[in-house]
Amino acid sequence: MSVEEEIKLVIGAGEYNNNPSWIHTQEKDLDLLDEDTWKNKFDNNSITAIVAEHIWEHLTYEDGIEAAKICYKFLKPSGYIRCAVPDAFFPNETYQKTVRVGGPRPKDHPAASHKIVYQYKTLSKMFKAAKFEINLLEYCDEDGKFHTNEWNGEDGVIFRSKKYDPRNQGDQLVFTSLIIDAIKR
Repeated sequence: MSVEEEIKLVIGAGEYNNNPSWIHTQEKDLDLLDEDTWKNKFDNNSITAIVAEHIWEHLTYEDGIEAAKICYKFLKPSGYIRCAVPDAFFPNETYQKTVRVGGPRPKDHPAASHKIVYQYKTLSKMFKAAKFEINLLEYCDEDGKFHTNEWNGEDGVIFRSKKYDPRNQGDQLVFTSLIIDAIKR
């Protein structure tokens, strides 16, 4: 691999292909909590960007920190994780029932394995514990007010966002995510 080549990675890509030129992985390919699976594929300080859309809520808070620390080792300086998770402060009762810990779904459905529902402070704190700097991209505050900061899909598309999810029309938010960039400095 040449020094100039950028490695951009989607963790837990599922059936989505929102970032077509990126490397798509599943847990069997690259386990967030198994550093050996990373060492088998990448060198330390070699990855430019990681997209993780609705992955971190399937880890405990403590495992989330450990996963972030592993990612940190493999990211280049100034590399980042664009992380999206369900937002605990999104003021929609149906949404909250859907994303809650355990979820209202059958045990084999992915949402049934939610272990935490983050809000912007807890997600930021979790990544800061792994030495990342945080940029909030989309989130709701304690009063349920939605905030967005300019972000570019070329740096990693998050489908479940105000920006890209077709369910969100105009000012009507039906499904959104808490989205951050966690940057290695």
